[in-house]
Amino acid sequence: MTVERTLDSVQPVATSRVRVRDGRRSEVLAPAAAPSRYLNREFSLLDYCDRLLARAENPALTLRERVVALHYFAQNLDDFFQIRVAGLKEQLEAAAATVSPDGLTPAAQLAAIRRRVEELYRRQYRLFTEELQAALAAGGIVLVEATTLEGPDAERLAAYFRERIFPVLTPLAVDPAHPFPYISHLSLNLAVLVSHPDRGLPRFARVKVPPSLPRWVEVGQGRVVPLEQVIAVHLPALFPGMRIISSSAFRLTRDNDLEVREEGADDLLVTIRDELLRHRRRAQAVRLEITPEMPDEVLALLVRELELETDDVYRLPGLLDLSAAGDLPGLDRPDLGPEPLPPAVPPRLVGTPDLFAAIRRGPLLVHHPYESFTSSVVAFTEQAARDPDVLAIKQTLYRTSGPTSPIVLALARAAEAGKQVVALVELKARGDEQANIQWAQALEESGVHVVYGLVGLKTHAKLTLVVRQEPGGIRRYVHVATGNYNQLTALGYEDLGLFTADPELGADASELFNFLSGFSEQTLYRRMLAAPAGLRSELLRLIREEAESGDGRIVIKVNSLVDTQIIDALYDAAAAGVEVDLITRSICCLRPGVPGLSERIRVRSIVGRFLEHSRIFCFGSARRGPRYYIGSPDLMERNLDRRVEVVVPVTDPELQERLRTILEVLLADGTLAWELGPDGSWRPVARKGPDSQRRLWEMAQERARRSDGRLH
Repeated sequence: MTVERTLDSVQPVATSRVRVRDGRRSEVLAPAAAPSRYLNREFSLLDYCDRLLARAENPALTLRERVVALHYFAQNLDDFFQIRVAGLKEQLEAAAATVSPDGLTPAAQLAAIRRRVEELYRRQYRLFTEELQAALAAGGIVLVEATTLEGPDAERLAAYFRERIFPVLTPLAVDPAHPFPYISHLSLNLAVLVSHPDRGLPRFARVKVPPSLPRWVEVGQGRVVPLEQVIAVHLPALFPGMRIISSSAFRLTRDNDLEVREEGADDLLVTIRDELLRHRRRAQAVRLEITPEMPDEVLALLVRELELETDDVYRLPGLLDLSAAGDLPGLDRPDLGPEPLPPAVPPRLVGTPDLFAAIRRGPLLVHHPYESFTSSVVAFTEQAARDPDVLAIKQTLYRTSGPTSPIVLALARAAEAGKQVVALVELKARGDEQANIQWAQALEESGVHVVYGLVGLKTHAKLTLVVRQEPGGIRRYVHVATGNYNQLTALGYEDLGLFTADPELGADASELFNFLSGFSEQTLYRRMLAAPAGLRSELLRLIREEAESGDGRIVIKVNSLVDTQIIDALYDAAAAGVEVDLITRSICCLRPGVPGLSERIRVRSIVGRFLEHSRIFCFGSARRGPRYYIGSPDLMERNLDRRVEVVVPVTDPELQERLRTILEVLLADGTLAWELGPDGSWRPVARKGPDSQRRLWEMAQERARRSDGRLH
């Protein structure tokens, strides 16, 4: 029996037992004894958190790089609980016979997640308390316990509390007249036990640490105190005449995956706005983080009132929410950080005030953050807004930097100047729903035609269309990108953008916007590949063609590879002799290097200073000539079937050479790269090699220095 046959047949459901905990019954399923054909999505995402934490643990990095990596680790772990763990809990409560592609029930996955997260927490707190705090102190940033301050320091802290903190606080008591308060998502709180001096019954009160105030309070000479500790030492001011028995910090994570019933909605904006309000009140609690000193009776109260299980509680040995370490005062000092890597201006745009003329000379590829987002994407939108010959601007907006975004402001100015401006605002962008509603309404007030996405689909495509009247007639300019129209994240997210005046792509973009804003049933395009209509089938066709070619070659760079149909097609291609290299930043459910199944497939992840975010698809050998595509989707079922995504071919030979070089640099990285093994474990590349991100920055600088207009 071949290994492939074995993996096909091994989806065993292992022996299970029923666990009773806190009055609830749940099934515990042991992992299957044999390896699955697919790696577990949830465990793969925790592997990415592991790689982020490993970067923070790297003593070769500067202090700021390590603290920033710790910040991103904590943020990603928050996202994991509020989305992935919340989803598993919903499956568990639904009592459906659901198993993951690797054969595990929700209960089995949650049990394994608990063990893995406990180990990640141990590493996180060891790193912070044993290494980073000392390094911060050596760098002049000293974390001080509020209870240790005396004399003038204590007096200054008390004055700060009275003037800046006390007016904002609202203690909420729990007694027969005051029900248990609502605890908001990711809020930091103090659980306080108080009693009357004459009546010894302890009472519970919750004090929310105001998110509107800085987490760190400076007490002079580089010393900082956590805000929650400042509140804790001054609790008598909040409960005058009462005895403070104890106080301890806690932080709650809720399900943050908004589910909107769009069918039948009369107004999608109103529906989502109303659903946001309801969701905040009823979202299930999924994780409770507490400090060691929390009394058992307080913990029991929180677990009961928040409807949690004891497995949802993590008693942590230090400060909660270490993502706030990235906001420490003084951390942005140049001597604590790495060498700055300022973006270069793309060569063809150096000294060129007319971007339309530059694009007419040929397609232009920009690579952020190595090349400037401001002097390319922002400048393109701003020129379109003020150009009297521009008739219309149409743009998809998924996440921006808000109402002050130069792109949003340019669209508003264009509409006020009488241009036809259409903005497709995705109200269902996770975590940004409320912000998108607010600035979308501001755009409408400026005269922009705002379209609020499609029922049942998220619009994740990154696309701008500019229609311009020129002497030879109407010309359409298109920008297709892999990242959002956000000038802030463009400083830290690695992304690609293509500017082109290609008539066929311009026609495709027009028809896609008609699909998004009207009743078009467009599914086929001239050159553009679009989801959900035809992207999946086209990708499968391209993979199949490589399998049938006799000298197949595939290189794909995405954030995540989860879709089992795509994975199976890659397995089949590898079995047919195709050499496959995959660069997946976070999740990869494909198991590489398995004899008879995937020994021709290699998977690596680049975890560095910038967040790898671009999507590049390359099909074809050097003999036949590779075909290159860039676009917005990851290889996940949601992207291929439930989102509007766009992938476009890059056909210009010089731009193809740029993409080939980018992929080669990433595949040669021996500093930031991790490799995925057949057993599902990730290991740092065991050889020395270039830092791909620094090399790509150097290449952008070299192109800028040779800005004679020929290189682009």
